[in-house]
Amino acid sequence: MALFKKRKVALALGGGAARGFANIGVLKVFERERVPVDLIIGSSIGALAAALYSLGIPTYRMEEAALQFSIDKLTDFSLSKKSIIKGKKLEKIIYSFTDSKKFKDARIPLAITATDIESGEEVVFTKGDLQKLIQASCSWPGIFPPVEVDGRMLGDGGIRNSIPVKMARQLGASTVIAVQIGFCVKKGKMDNLLQMFLQSIQILGEELDRYQSSQADINIQPNLENIDQLAFDKAQEMIQNGEKAAERAMPEIRRKLGLNNFGLWKT
Repeated sequence: MALFKKRKVALALGGGAARGFANIGVLKVFERERVPVDLIIGSSIGALAAALYSLGIPTYRMEEAALQFSIDKLTDFSLSKKSIIKGKKLEKIIYSFTDSKKFKDARIPLAITATDIESGEEVVFTKGDLQKLIQASCSWPGIFPPVEVDGRMLGDGGIRNSIPVKMARQLGASTVIAVQIGFCVKKGKMDNLLQMFLQSIQILGEELDRYQSSQADINIQPNLENIDQLAFDKAQEMIQNGEKAAERAMPEIRRKLGLNNFGLWKT
């Protein structure tokens, strides 16, 4: 136990819309290998995955939901000036898993990131309205409406923290394991404005991911080549690739955390 007290291990889950299903594969391995985590922090869909894991929702249930998911379960189109999707379906999804649970119900301390759209500030929460904060962290501006929390208009946590390694450090983590879901930069001819605009967002995001993941002690990067953020029909492939990436990282995780093969601290 002495070694355990000397370190605070954080798992930082990145965003990426449908690509975030790979987080489930990583969590399956952590659950199976009993990797000790003292803090779990997530951005965007990574916030939802982090919350579910911290609340003790079984990973098999997450996987079942992912395999049954389709884009129509998320889209409720809006005529609002603030967004093209109302966000009510997203809210329903969040409540269906978390019910009315609160931060204090988490078996692993939980943190959720968001971005103040009006000031540009990055914010992190370890208490508050859990469901509302998950929704805020998952709400990309223009696609989903911002979520008002304590007078602040909050949007997607991934805008400033696509992988919240820095925020994990600020919360006291001495060892950070990052899951880099990443963006989908496609190679090929771009022949229209929308393609070029979306590609530019992917390129910017990829660079932010590369920088933030480099600050982690251990980086888990599932192979999601050519799988874009709306590929909800490829859930099984992404989950499997998340598992494979976590399994590849296990020797390094055991070595750096000082674990034996049973997920226990070496004496």
